[in-house]
Amino acid sequence: MSDTLKQFKEYLEIMSYYEHAGNQLYWDMQTQTPEKGYENKVDTLTYFSTQQFKMATAPEYGEMLEKLSAPEEFAKLDEGMKITVKRRKRDFDKFVRVPEKLHEEMVREQALAQRAWEKAKRASDYSVFCPHLKKLIELTKQQVQYTDPGKEIYDVLLNEYEEGMNSETVDRLFEEMKEGLRSLLQKIMEKQEPDRKVFEGEYPVHKQKELGAFLLDYIGFDAEAGVMGESEHPFTMGFGAKDVRVTNHYHVDNAIDPIFSIIHEGGHAIFEQNVDEKYEKTDVAQINLLGLHESQSRFFENILGRNINFWKPIYDKVGEYLPKFREISLEQFEREINHVVPSFIRTEADELTYGFHVILRYEIEKAIFREGVEAEKLPELWNQKMEELLGVVPENDAQGILQDTHWAGGSFGYFPTYLLGTIYDGMFLEALEKELGSVDEILAAGRVKEITKWLNEKIHKNGSMYTSAEVVKRICGSEISAEPILCHFKKKYIKLYDL
Repeated sequence: MSDTLKQFKEYLEIMSYYEHAGNQLYWDMQTQTPEKGYENKVDTLTYFSTQQFKMATAPEYGEMLEKLSAPEEFAKLDEGMKITVKRRKRDFDKFVRVPEKLHEEMVREQALAQRAWEKAKRASDYSVFCPHLKKLIELTKQQVQYTDPGKEIYDVLLNEYEEGMNSETVDRLFEEMKEGLRSLLQKIMEKQEPDRKVFEGEYPVHKQKELGAFLLDYIGFDAEAGVMGESEHPFTMGFGAKDVRVTNHYHVDNAIDPIFSIIHEGGHAIFEQNVDEKYEKTDVAQINLLGLHESQSRFFENILGRNINFWKPIYDKVGEYLPKFREISLEQFEREINHVVPSFIRTEADELTYGFHVILRYEIEKAIFREGVEAEKLPELWNQKMEELLGVVPENDAQGILQDTHWAGGSFGYFPTYLLGTIYDGMFLEALEKELGSVDEILAAGRVKEITKWLNEKIHKNGSMYTSAEVVKRICGSEISAEPILCHFKKKYIKLYDL
């Protein structure tokens, strides 16, 4: 090992300590920090993030990256470190141009906006959050002007969450989805809706948590390398493969949404827990390909979890945790978890109308960064697009523009990855069944972990070694297409709704 590489690894280790501390603070702020202690946490988080930023833009760091990028030095690196040097050099060249004060202001505003969003959502009052959103939009524009001068802002943001992705590709895929989903939804809406009264009742939160832990174990989550918490908006946070944390949000009168939220977050966590150990302490272990990440959470949640065969071996167990389900037949449960109906809340939407929720947010983000739509006008635009795409109009801000946390964290460009992940899932499902056989039969036999193992081998162990498009190509042998997932939807819902 060269002196430069040794020095570089030591430097990365120190940087990781700051990142770990910041992540720990964020976890604490989202799960248990009391109202009066929040401001102090914001100051502390800002400090650690700023120190990390200073290290990531320091001249000596740039010099190390320059030396390791030289052909003779780069050739000596292992594959994980090659990816690390390549990505770190790219990011250094971009962020060294960002003023430290701008970074510090962004971190602080994200933390303040998060708490403002929580208050605004509880009060269903957009005016509480609007000034923070307005500021975050402006700070984001400023940052991109430094990191990627001359480039189209929204394409830069898309690429930040899904490397290699641009709006031209997203537009094509989303138009395919919009057309295919509309025709299928129209036929389903002509059918009689199932009776949902049987699901009305009380579901103790502590028992929902126990069921959630059981489901995580059932799909392959390692409880010795993870933990489950509670937050306003469910999320997953990794501190390395040996410490991956998930949260959930509970409703005493609704157990189905938390059930599928925990399966969804479990899919994220299983991905991070199963990155090959040889990539530890390299950027390959940091999975910043959000479309690929979402494909795994949505594969477990929808492709597997909304399949009746997933529940056949364990439905009695669900009734043990939540006795109300003993009154509900498995067939009634299947219809409810696949009940297609336009609704207000993205995270509670069925898998068909969910796509429209993502397209709505994508179109609004384009309006913000390309058309200059002001933050004050966004609730009106949101409601217009809800009516246009889903045929419903929110009764209040909490049902509408305040339902998601992403913009409070400055995560513009994130939303499209949810639907991209769904598109990838259709392709992964085809490839999986070619190798393992019928998913229905595997699930009905209670062998879901065989599917988890297949995903571990094909996707998870490689972390972010390959872009999402490269992963799709390696597994499926073709370019990204919406056709497989649309075929899956048609086959499933034609049978389910007797179309």
